[in-house]
Amino acid sequence: MNQGIKIATIGGGSSYTPELMEGFIKRYDELPIREIWLVDIEAGREKLAIVSEMAQRMWDASPYDVKIYATLDREEALKDADFVTTQFRVGQLDARVKDERIPAYYGMLGQETNGAGGMFKAFRTIPVILAVVEDMKRLCPNAWLINFANPSGMVTEAVVRYGKWDKVIGLCNVPVMAMMTEPVMISEKKEELIYKFAGLNHFHWHKVADAKGNDRTEDLIEQLYAEDNGLPKNIFDVPFFREQLDQMKMIPCGYHRYYYREEEMLEHALEEYHTIGTRAQQVKQTEAELFELYKDPQLDHKPEQLQQRGGAYYSDAACETIASIYGNKETQIVVSTKNNGAVPDLPADCVVEVTAYVGAQGARSVAFGSLPAAERGWLQVMKNMELLTIEAAVTGDYGTALQAFTINPLVRSGKTAKRMMDELFIAHQEYLPQFKEAIDRLTAEGIEVQDELARELSEKRVVEGV
Repeated sequence: MNQGIKIATIGGGSSYTPELMEGFIKRYDELPIREIWLVDIEAGREKLAIVSEMAQRMWDASPYDVKIYATLDREEALKDADFVTTQFRVGQLDARVKDERIPAYYGMLGQETNGAGGMFKAFRTIPVILAVVEDMKRLCPNAWLINFANPSGMVTEAVVRYGKWDKVIGLCNVPVMAMMTEPVMISEKKEELIYKFAGLNHFHWHKVADAKGNDRTEDLIEQLYAEDNGLPKNIFDVPFFREQLDQMKMIPCGYHRYYYREEEMLEHALEEYHTIGTRAQQVKQTEAELFELYKDPQLDHKPEQLQQRGGAYYSDAACETIASIYGNKETQIVVSTKNNGAVPDLPADCVVEVTAYVGAQGARSVAFGSLPAAERGWLQVMKNMELLTIEAAVTGDYGTALQAFTINPLVRSGKTAKRMMDELFIAHQEYLPQFKEAIDRLTAEGIEVQDELARELSEKRVVEGV
């Protein structure tokens, strides 16, 4: 029998899967894969069939003999797996549309991982990831879980805190994009720069030094106002205030725009809501086009259009992490992992996003040190908001969810925010069984979704029973 690595990908019908395959093919010499199992649910059956055939064509076009299996049976896929990757979206893109449009109806930001939308994505995702972990304990107890499912930091925290599973690493492509695009701005090569990241997923800061130990962060800040700043496709480009970056002497991640320039980001989001549609509506069109491309029996490589989906360098994060664990490479990668003192402003047992050395024992965090006062304040508020969100996702407690909403900086507290939260519960009820008691009460009170498209999608999904 051909010995090699078995990988199971939960959410295998995702449009990102070809990106993942490209990364594995590129690293086959150091990561000898035998088989890859792509798993999805009944609602994703058609996409799974399309993307699994595409994935097999990519391997067939390579020099390597790797078999792709497509299945709706998660247990079959997980049995004896060496690595499990997660990239699923509970409720698919229709759920994201509701996450964005319902807050926008009330004049607040709806976004995939931030604000009200991010919290509801966590409510839907965390019970599923914990179920996956329970399956892993039975079927592949020695496997590593490599999580890309958003909100990645909160999902990873839930796995560690409530799943009691330490062999997990959370990933994001945002730090990778920064390290790919920034060196050229200061005429350096990536391998000649020393990066240090600290914070939370989609809420981190970083510093940069050169090979001689000279701090180059301020040089990079200077160039950020003159060059392409490497911002992900899904974030509207409003420049940070220069004076703010000069004061903190760190570079915020792109998602900080939602907090440092909330007024402008909200204006842009509401303009799209009232005109061309929210980001999720735009992505649905991009995704439909991608799957039409994937159907082409001649296509055996990742199409360029996938870059427009917002997941650039996804495979560089996921595949390099797996290769680093398998080969004990001790590669420096930015990951979500247990803090263990790397960021002393947060508890040692919570999950943070930091630079780490990744090898056979997982991630060893690089100490960053305490953050300046403003950033420390932001970080502690956001971490506690995350912890409340995760607790609510696990317990189904309405009051805990309301507390999370109340302290989230992107949600205005008060009766409007509560009404918005109630509508999101109604809109997503089929994916939130843990909140059944609260949702039954809201239904009895006559709470209905006010945004027309979100209401139509909610009613359609409930009738279909997907």
